[in-house]
Amino acid sequence: MSKATADGQPRLASKRTGPLLVAALVLLGLWFGWSAVRQWRQASVGTSLEQSRDEIVTGVDAALNGQLAQLRKLVKSERVTTALANGDAEATAVAIREGWPGTEDVQVLLATLDQAYADPKAFGYSRLALLEAANAGDTVVARVVRDAGGQRLGLAAPVVLGTQGPALVYVRQPLLRLTATFDQVRVPDEGYLALRQGNHNVIEQGSVALADGAEALARPLGKSGLRLAAAVPDIEPGPLGLGGIPSAIVAVLLLAIAAMLQFGKGRVPLPRRRASKDADVEEGPTLRESLDQIPLAVVPAVTEGAPPPMPGVVGQDVPADIFRAYDIRGVVGRELTPQVAALIGQAIGSVMQVEGLREIVVGRDGRLSGPELTGALIEGLRRAGCDVIDIGLAPTPVVYFASYHLRAGSCVAVTGSHNPADYNGFKIVVGGETLSGDAITELYQRIRDGQLHVAAEPGSLQQREVNADYIQRIADDVQLDRPLKVVADAGNGVAGELAQPLLEAIGAEVIPLYCDVDGTFPNHHPDPSDPHNLEDLIQTVKRFDADIGLAFDGDGDRLGVVTREGKIIYADRLLMLFAADVLMRNPGALVIYDVKCSGKLSDYVLRNGGSPLMWKTGHSLMKAKMRETDAELAGEMSGHFFFKERWFGFDDGLYAAARLLEILAQREETPSEIFEELPDAVSTPELKVPVESGTPHALVSLFVSAAQVEDSPFAGARLSTIDGLRADFPDGWGLLRASNTTPVLVLRFEADDEAALERIKALFREQLQPLLPGVALGF
Repeated sequence: MSKATADGQPRLASKRTGPLLVAALVLLGLWFGWSAVRQWRQASVGTSLEQSRDEIVTGVDAALNGQLAQLRKLVKSERVTTALANGDAEATAVAIREGWPGTEDVQVLLATLDQAYADPKAFGYSRLALLEAANAGDTVVARVVRDAGGQRLGLAAPVVLGTQGPALVYVRQPLLRLTATFDQVRVPDEGYLALRQGNHNVIEQGSVALADGAEALARPLGKSGLRLAAAVPDIEPGPLGLGGIPSAIVAVLLLAIAAMLQFGKGRVPLPRRRASKDADVEEGPTLRESLDQIPLAVVPAVTEGAPPPMPGVVGQDVPADIFRAYDIRGVVGRELTPQVAALIGQAIGSVMQVEGLREIVVGRDGRLSGPELTGALIEGLRRAGCDVIDIGLAPTPVVYFASYHLRAGSCVAVTGSHNPADYNGFKIVVGGETLSGDAITELYQRIRDGQLHVAAEPGSLQQREVNADYIQRIADDVQLDRPLKVVADAGNGVAGELAQPLLEAIGAEVIPLYCDVDGTFPNHHPDPSDPHNLEDLIQTVKRFDADIGLAFDGDGDRLGVVTREGKIIYADRLLMLFAADVLMRNPGALVIYDVKCSGKLSDYVLRNGGSPLMWKTGHSLMKAKMRETDAELAGEMSGHFFFKERWFGFDDGLYAAARLLEILAQREETPSEIFEELPDAVSTPELKVPVESGTPHALVSLFVSAAQVEDSPFAGARLSTIDGLRADFPDGWGLLRASNTTPVLVLRFEADDEAALERIKALFREQLQPLLPGVALGF
């Protein structure tokens, strides 16, 4: 048994203790040293992968441009131009094929593409999209297409086929002509590279486990729609969360201490026992004295098993203006980063902990930034102790559905909705309630003030697939009495994953348009509330003589509709149709609509035995009002529809489409005839006046105050101020409100005739212009 010093401290011990301590220090030093080497090797993988990526980008880009140049050259060659001038499609195809060795197939089709549209499924939707792109752009186009039973490089060029008029040359090439560079460049096994078109992997190499995070290092290939995605594994932190250099420093210190203890006895003397059995132990350093002589490196503590902290962002660095009235959204890279997403996840988890909740569902739309932001969000949720169920790529209503179906009660949809491709965001439900207003602000305040819960043990993570369950749940309840031919335009948003299988499951014949998920939205913006975005749908409905056209926004929670004749059926008139159907089974039920909806809607609901209620615009505000009033149905002019009857009460564009087709299929009239029966009026679309950031609500307040004075021009109108100012006159109405998402004033007008519409517009214009001197109002 060792003796103690005068101050009661144990000595560094005996001959046996010295070697054990040295061995322990050496092992620790080797551990930290190996960690440093491992981290440096992982970092070198990233450098090597970026070099490989850039080489492949250069090679593929050169190959693609070479193929395009060759087609341009051949189309202008004497033999081909002669064949085209003679109107001989077959001779043109032969000339191109013989002039381009290795070409698999060449076709010349009239620009109307009647041959392709006669059976688009057999012809191939990807080939059809390629030809339409060449038609629309009047230029040579190349894309990866599915043809001849596999992936091919397809090229198309607009030409004139003699007296037959505009035509298109289609050329099918082996995919290897595009991807040969992949075989010539070494890709590190630990990394990942993929040639992508939209959300489809044309070819991939390396560790597929890294595929979801590959957009962070992606490089586009010109304007082809192709890009090369890349990913490297995260550099695993060393012991105690240290990076490579700190690990190396600690390793050197530990090995130096071991060396001094073993060889440098003059500096740090080892204890030595006297020859006499009863003699005192020779004076040497105590444990405390040894530690004082050689201070240990200070390292941050990390909870065992928890994800390492996200570096580089503190609460004060998170921009406040991404926390909007209904959700969180911002520009990726500038306002929304993985670090910010992790803090948001931790803030959501902290709120859940306060409410005694633990499980949460997470899903994402098809934006390129989705996988990386989702991973970071999940990390933050788990750090706060939440058990996360990741359902992967899914429309926002499917995320909502999963929170019910999996009995979690809470969910986050990672989505930029209908915003541009460089945006993303989060729609949040906690304990069955959609967060909005003050609840969204509370998340920011928690991040800013550092009031973020850190669990002793991180939450669990599991992956689940619920898309099939969602389709089955709807198809078990909704079936069409007769088949309808439907064109479904997803605008390359995530609704494209489910639109066709869902509508086919309920009995519709579906022609998909832009249903391949592509986060760059190459064809049109995924916002069905803008008539410009419905132009392709209108043309496709006419071309296929379809019964109806359906359009979905970027995350699938909104619906737009066009008729066979190309008329847009706005959401307030669709709500009339839904209300009449719901009220047949639920007489007296409450139907909620937002302030932008038609004045005809209230009367229509009353005539069908319902109770109308006008409310504020905003999907989260609508859902909260439905919960408060126990309403059976609600809808917004933007295309959000909320069914509590036979569904869960959240906004769901896909489910609304199914219910609409169900109603239309029950009637003998055509859909166009059914819509013609609904009350209509002369109206404007939603008008937007840009103003300075931070001023919309103040401007609306001034406008409302002026309208409420006794001698105001609005004295003869029924005024509603629940959301801006809506003035209802006997022959029409006008609305001014502040947008809760962007710095604009929103206006809309409706009247019985054009004269009344102009009178109401002029009244609003005269009252608003003094508040915005020099600003062109645009109405």
